[in-house]
Amino acid sequence: MSAIPAAITEPDAQAVLARLASIAPGPHWVVTCYLKLEPRDRTRGKYLIKMKNRVRERELALARQPLSHEDREAIAANLRQVLDYLEEPSHLPRARAIAIFASRELGGAGGGLFEALPLPHVHRSRLAVNHQPLVRELLGLEEEFGTILCVVYDRTAARFFEVTAYDCVERPGLPGIESSRAGKFHGGARSGAPSGGSIGEYNYHNRIRAEKQRLYAQIAERIFQINREKPLSGIVLGSVGVDAGAVIPHLHTYVHDLVFGVVKLSPKQATPAEVRDATLALREERERAWERAHAEAVKDGMPRGWAVNGVEATLKALSRGQVRTLLADGQDDDPRIDEAVEEALSQRAQVDVLYDDKARRVVDGLAALLRFRA
Repeated sequence: MSAIPAAITEPDAQAVLARLASIAPGPHWVVTCYLKLEPRDRTRGKYLIKMKNRVRERELALARQPLSHEDREAIAANLRQVLDYLEEPSHLPRARAIAIFASRELGGAGGGLFEALPLPHVHRSRLAVNHQPLVRELLGLEEEFGTILCVVYDRTAARFFEVTAYDCVERPGLPGIESSRAGKFHGGARSGAPSGGSIGEYNYHNRIRAEKQRLYAQIAERIFQINREKPLSGIVLGSVGVDAGAVIPHLHTYVHDLVFGVVKLSPKQATPAEVRDATLALREERERAWERAHAEAVKDGMPRGWAVNGVEATLKALSRGQVRTLLADGQDDDPRIDEAVEEALSQRAQVDVLYDDKARRVVDGLAALLRFRA
């Protein structure tokens, strides 16, 4: 078996994705693993326990299939390689999810295929054995995630970061206006006011206030222009202190509804990694709200025939090509759910895996919002 490489770095993601997507079905076997790595999954190695259980379930299912001895050996080696990789904590990325693809039969003499791709999220942890890598989720991830603009600012300057599914890149920022940055009001000549006069102090603070508002307006204009160049999927504002949300009132109507919220970040100290982590955490909160909205839509749509609930009813709707949005319980281990997610992705349906407890109570394993009624 080939040596297991360390996790690839994010700038390689596009090249890896292109390579995986180019692999055509053949006699070879490929293990595809999508794994959530959120804090609750890492606690006491829960992610590894769940994956070991999935490997055992997959091995039992394969034992019932008419496979050759060579096929069984190849699949077992691929599954073992994935587990060996996950058992080493240093292999885990900082990201909240990972996708792993393993096949000892691919990749050239002695090499084999083994790719570990850090991801911002996956629909659910799942494991599959097939004749090609299952990359539909990866192909849709970049489009689904889009570009989130994170603006980190204070009253002196602003920095702009583009956060995508695989990267965080800083754009040119806005320098602040330096004329009134010396410090607090001291009266007299330093402030440009008559010595000891309250009018001078008032003018000083009024000038500071005007400069801040001018900078916030410039930030809002820059956000508007960036969105015109490349439509954004979301906006995150980062700052500290009382001015954390000060830019929001200046935002144009077209971009105001894109704001996910405000995070605590220092414009002078924030690194791209910190910006990315904060942005993903805020996006996850927004996802929980989307889950509840979709679950309510199922409740409202069922009496009128525009939604179905339950595994059997949803699978039937999938077979008819009816599904517009698939809702799957993220905690349900029914293997049919994993198959439904892959089928929905192949039909280019939206997939929403539910982890919010309130939303999960609505869905009986699987549910769907429909394109048309039967």
